[in-house]
This record gives sequence, C-alpha cells and structure tokens, in this order.
Amino acid sequence: MTKYSPLIAAKAIWQMQIRKRPFVLSHAINSRCNMKCSFCEYWKTEGEEMKREDIFKLLEDARAFGILVYNAWTVEPLLREDLPEILAHAKQLGMVTSLITNGLLLEKRVDELKNLDYLSVSVDGTSSYKEIRGVSLDRIMPGIIKAKSIIKNPLLMNCVISGKNLDDIEELITMAKDMDVKISFEPMYEFGGIDEGTWNDMGIRDTDKYRRTVDRIIEMKKEGYPIINSYTYLKMVRDLRTEFVCHANEIILDVTADGSIENCRVHRSPIGHISEGIGNVWESTKKLRKDTARNCQKCLFFGYVENSLMYNFNLEVAQHYEWM
Repeated sequence: MTKYSPLIAAKAIWQMQIRKRPFVLSHAINSRCNMKCSFCEYWKTEGEEMKREDIFKLLEDARAFGILVYNAWTVEPLLREDLPEILAHAKQLGMVTSLITNGLLLEKRVDELKNLDYLSVSVDGTSSYKEIRGVSLDRIMPGIIKAKSIIKNPLLMNCVISGKNLDDIEELITMAKDMDVKISFEPMYEFGGIDEGTWNDMGIRDTDKYRRTVDRIIEMKKEGYPIINSYTYLKMVRDLRTEFVCHANEIILDVTADGSIENCRVHRSPIGHISEGIGNVWESTKKLRKDTARNCQKCLFFGYVENSLMYNFNLEVAQHYEWM
C-alpha cells in the first residue's frame, strides 16, 4: 500500500485538524488542452495563464502557509514548457509533487519530470477509449510504460466510469495488474455546461449494468487487484450515494490558471485571488466555504470523497484507500 511517510501524515493532521488549513495545493497550471473530449468543459475557454515567476510566488506562499503537496493538473499540464522548472521549485521548497495528465505528451516529456513524485494518467477504457477520448489508446500506452520505468512511486491510471466503458472495466483492471500500476475509479460527473445530447450519449443510464460493473470492481479489489479506492467509496459509487460530509474546501486550495482561488472544481466561482494573499483569502472566506459545503449536492470525485472520509477518521478508508 502506497502511503505518505508517518512524518508527512503527522504534518497533514497538524495542518488540517489543528491549524485548520489546507494540505494540498491543486493548481490548474494551464488553460490549454491537446484533446477535445466532449464531456469536459475545461478546454473550451483558453484564458490567461500565470507567468512562471507568479507560480513560484504561489508555491512559496503556499509552503509558508503550511501546504505540503503540490498537484499540477488541467487542462493539460504537459503543454506547459516550463513545467519541469515549476516542479523543481516545488521540490526545492520541500513539497511533494504530483501531476495529472491525459498522457498524449508523456512519452516525449517524461524524461524532464525528475522532480515529480506521483503521476496519474487518465485512462477511461480499452476498446472504448478512442470513442471517449478521440484518439487511440496506443497513443498513450508508450508514455505510461516509459513513465513507469522512470518515476519511483507507483503510477496511477484513473478511469472515469461512463455509459461508454462499462464493458471495458474488468479488462482495464487486469491490464493495470499486468503492467504493475495502480488504478482508481470515479463516476462521470455531468457538468452543467455540457449539452444534454452529450450526457444522453455518455452518461450513466443503464443503472443495473452500472451497479453490476461496480460490484465487479469491489470483487476484484478483494481479489487483490491494484485498485486504490476504499470499499466505502466504491459502495457509494455503486449506489450513486453522496451521504458524506464534504471537507474538500478545507483540505485543498484550488487555484486556477489565472490565479483565482475557487471553492472546488465543482463550485468554480472565484472566492478570491492569490494576489490578495492565501492566508487572507482563507480567513475571509471561512463562512462562505462552510456554507457552500453544507448546501452542496455533492459530487463523487474520488479525491474529494476519500479524503473527506479520511478527514473524519473513517477507519475502513484509512485501511483500504491508498492516498497517492
């Protein structure tokens, strides 16, 4: 099981439970993508991107605020030429670094990622991958294989379960085991900005088949396959049940490509800007963030749910969720 060291775990508890501050900086490092997935809204608007010097300042402020994990994601981080320098700066500050990518540029650029601790690649199917993502799975597999030989920590493949890939899930899990990588699952979130026709085509509509598929994921985890999700979470996914207390906006500082601070990736209205100072925004939005979490219909993004359950000291999640 991949876990942070006991020292880092202790620092996480101190930062979140005692100081009441976020532990993770989730940074939408750019606003461009080299895929045009129909179910994604992030690539549709190319906005302003922070300069490298401003990102360095963000990292320094975040580290001074006690944040220890830097996660670079969306829209496609590997399109950013100065990504290696940004990761290096985070490492110099003593931060754990992670990256989420679609994998298209991974084979070309993975040699530059020597300061990356954890890598997650979006892999949403096998035979259905091209229909879902618009490119062949063969385009990203060489990068995954190469990255596995370079990055010391286990590589993660994340699969978004949709109406398109239910027949691929067991094969995908088996492939992860054969490749000696980890795999995670979460259900497709139907963002309001995407047209209804896309959701009719992509969304989860055959709920009986969907439930059977998730039950098989649970069975395969019990059989020892490298699935990082907890049983508690997988059962919530199976039942599409969101009965949990969300602490995402207490655990994670969500910063966009232009430096805006958002509540989370679902509630995308800015609550401040890094130019105001992380500490100032954090303190001034306490009530807003609390009210937003209380009134939210909640999502099932695994990072939000699993870590919220961990925040509440759920013992099963602590035992079976591999916090990568």
